[in-house]
Amino acid sequence: MKVLLVSIMLVLAFAANAIAAQTVVTQKGRKFSEKKIELNVGGSIKFVNDDDVTHNIHSTTKGHAFDVGAQKPGQTIVHTFGKAGKVKLRCAIHPKMKIKVTVK
Repeated sequence: MKVLLVSIMLVLAFAANAIAAQTVVTQKGRKFSEKKIELNVGGSIKFVNDDDVTHNIHSTTKGHAFDVGAQKPGQTIVHTFGKAGKVKLRCAIHPKMKIKVTVK
């Protein structure tokens, strides 16, 4: 019985960490809701476009380059960060939209 209880507790702890590994960032008023984010390797950001205009999240940071393409109003996109480093994110359409992500 103890082994079963410990096993259940470990599964629940792992599930809680997996859920917490995703950070939600909204886009509204041509701004990101966050300016700086810290994640562990394997963590992700869920980008929610709550704006009335299209956005495009991308990074040109060496070793962390990506481009999600056009993200229309109402769309959600998730990007996972697979290695450590400092990553600068921007909207290609609205260059003043910026986020600094530190992946540990």
